[in-house]
Amino acid sequence: MSEQKLMTLNLKIWRQKNSATKGEFVDYRIEGVSQDMSFLEMLDVLNDNLVKEGKEPVVFDHDCREGICGMCSLMINGLPHGPEKETTTCQLHMRKFHDNDTIVIEPWRAKPFPVIKDLMVDRNAFDRIIEAGGFTSVTVGNAQDANAILVSKDNAELAMDAAQCVGCGACVASCKNASAMLFVGAKVSQFALLPQGQIEAQTRVLNMVKKMDELGFGNCSNEGECEASCPKGISISNIARMNREYVKAAFCHKSL
Repeated sequence: MSEQKLMTLNLKIWRQKNSATKGEFVDYRIEGVSQDMSFLEMLDVLNDNLVKEGKEPVVFDHDCREGICGMCSLMINGLPHGPEKETTTCQLHMRKFHDNDTIVIEPWRAKPFPVIKDLMVDRNAFDRIIEAGGFTSVTVGNAQDANAILVSKDNAELAMDAAQCVGCGACVASCKNASAMLFVGAKVSQFALLPQGQIEAQTRVLNMVKKMDELGFGNCSNEGECEASCPKGISISNIARMNREYVKAAFCHKSL
């Protein structure tokens, strides 16, 4: 078995103290990068080197590192989460890059996602949209019998597909209008397709869309960047479903 070749990389990383200060790209050179490292592990090595040199490490967001929490929000060479389709940054491996490559690393660029520091942004806006209506009032407790509430196979699969959204914000970062409609559409759809979500169906879509607009997210560009950059492959058909749900709800609420 041949010995694995280690890489040397040139990194251009966005450094910014906070949202009130001006940021800039800073160049770093890192050696001995294994192809088996994840992208975040590579950044860990860089930060270890910076600490040893008495320099401030690069701040970036992460949590589970298993591709399910949505925290690893990085723009890599102009692509949310990097060059591998339907992959979060933490699951992106350095074998996707080559020796002496230059990699540009930035935070999400969207007004509703202000920079906290360096590569970390505040995505509290998504939480506020969920608070506005992303819940059900169905009594919780022991799981019901699988046949107690009938759901068609097609609707069940579509609801589960929508529920895969991890709220990372790649859809917003990739959209020229900083639209959150794919995120909101997924959250609306996962309930709208199931009988348990019907109780708040109308108020949910009205309140979530209203909050989305209040927070400064733009409208859908109809160009599909959101679907292309989503690490979970959320379909833009969820935006169409959200629009239909919104029109129905608005028709029933004459005050709008």
